[in-house]
Amino acid sequence: MIFLTALPLFWIMISASRGGHWGAWMPSSISAFEGTCVSIPCRFDFPDELRPAVVHGVWYFNSPYPKNYPPVVFKSRTQVVHESFQGRSRLLGDLGLRNCTLLLSNVSPELGGKYYFRGDLGGYNQYTFSEHSVLDIINTPNIVVPPEVVAGTEVEVSCMVPDNCPELRPELIWLGHEGLGEPAVLGRLREDEGTWVQVSLLHFVPTREANGHRLGCQASFPNTTLQFEGYASLDVKYPPVIVEMNSSVEAIEGSHVSLLCGADSNPPPLLTWMRDGTVLREAVAESLLLELEEVTPAEDGVYACLAENAYGQDNRTVGLSVMYAPWKPTVNGTVVAVEGETVSILCSTQSNPDPILTIFKEKQILATVIYESELQLELPAVSPEDDGEYWCVAENQYGQRATAFNLSVEFAPVLLLESHCAAARDTVQCLCVVKSNPEPSVAFELPSRNVTVNESEREFVYSERSGLVLTSILTLRGQAQAPPRVICTARNLYGAKSLELPFQGAHRLMWAKIGPVGAVVAFAILIAIVCYITQTRRKKNVTESPSFSAGDNPPVLFSSDFRISGAPEKYESKEVSTLDSH
Repeated sequence: MIFLTALPLFWIMISASRGGHWGAWMPSSISAFEGTCVSIPCRFDFPDELRPAVVHGVWYFNSPYPKNYPPVVFKSRTQVVHESFQGRSRLLGDLGLRNCTLLLSNVSPELGGKYYFRGDLGGYNQYTFSEHSVLDIINTPNIVVPPEVVAGTEVEVSCMVPDNCPELRPELIWLGHEGLGEPAVLGRLREDEGTWVQVSLLHFVPTREANGHRLGCQASFPNTTLQFEGYASLDVKYPPVIVEMNSSVEAIEGSHVSLLCGADSNPPPLLTWMRDGTVLREAVAESLLLELEEVTPAEDGVYACLAENAYGQDNRTVGLSVMYAPWKPTVNGTVVAVEGETVSILCSTQSNPDPILTIFKEKQILATVIYESELQLELPAVSPEDDGEYWCVAENQYGQRATAFNLSVEFAPVLLLESHCAAARDTVQCLCVVKSNPEPSVAFELPSRNVTVNESEREFVYSERSGLVLTSILTLRGQAQAPPRVICTARNLYGAKSLELPFQGAHRLMWAKIGPVGAVVAFAILIAIVCYITQTRRKKNVTESPSFSAGDNPPVLFSSDFRISGAPEKYESKEVSTLDSH
């Protein structure tokens, strides 16, 4: 908007040009409301040497050349005008004073156009000036809004209407300004080219809610029914505000997830979906959808939506929780321990939601936690009974996984009560039953004969291990009436234990109850009996047969020349051997 306090430019030009040149000065454009009037200010000049007695003038419409017969708006000589201008045009200026100001009344749209003035000084001294004024017939006030209106920053909006009708003065009021601000009327102001405008100002601080608001200005003329309204929509620029977004999202592993972010801003924002600083998707839009196909636990986390434009930014986050079954538990801890030590075993897994974790052994629950990802099992002062296989099981509503692990408890040998010797006729069998970890070495000592036999001498000793229990069998053949003393010694890196094996009668063959070894023992006894009968018969047929003195070692019988059913090939039968005391 232009505020003028100086004289209009064309008046200054006229004063400077006096000296005798043909010239005219008028506003290049002027406007008026339909039904009102308009005064087109005009000044002209001519050479001083002409000195006419009377000065006449003519106003033409839309053409400066008389030969084209343009409509005559006003003619001082004859007062003959075009029918469109009859009773609607008159000269306000004094041509003798070189003032050619024209007044048009009750203007209508067909009067809009170009107006030319022609000076007539008589004879050939006539001149049509190329300068002209364009009349614009309007029906709405002009609302001037700054090119940029920013929320939170004070703005000035003006309503301007032409005030070039000396007979009618416009009055202005604002429409739809409630809540924006109070108007201030500046009044009548002159523009650069000598035209006049009526101006009213409205100052206010816009908000984002004012964007698109329809602001109006009404011009009315007192004592008439003339009333004109104009409107302008406010284009308020403001930074983004995220107005639409998912709340926290829960999804089952493998399902489809859609995350929506919508923002309000002017101009539209650049929307960006991010996770851990990585841009996943972006676009200039009011809303942006992020599609996640077949989500995995790796996509669990916090997603951020960033909205930004030239006036600011906003961001919000949403948590995605991917629900899934437990992973296979991992076991970190002691798997080998010495008897008496404290054992700590940690079982952990990962799932969503957190699982129920359970550690059990042989269907007996040893420890359990609910909705935790780790379970600690403490076994103070472990004993051989703690040795064995354990299971860690993790489960939630989406599935179950389990991991097996073994705890090995190492301890010194323990000779069990099943250890004994039993005699049947001239055969003696001794069982040494040992529980230990690691596996012990077993030796049989016959003190009376100064003989020690260990399990490595497989011709004399048969051993079998089941779990932590080792059973070694020593078979002796001799005088059952005087069975020898037998001491069993078991040894490993944690210690040694010895036991003189008690004897049981022939009618109590307890070794038959030792399970898989029993079959071997039974066959060995049967073979020993057969061999005994065979040898007795041979003695009767030999004239001089050898005999054992009381101090000799009795023969030790292990097997005959056939394979024992159910025993490994490496335990094939051998000939009868005698253990010498020396």
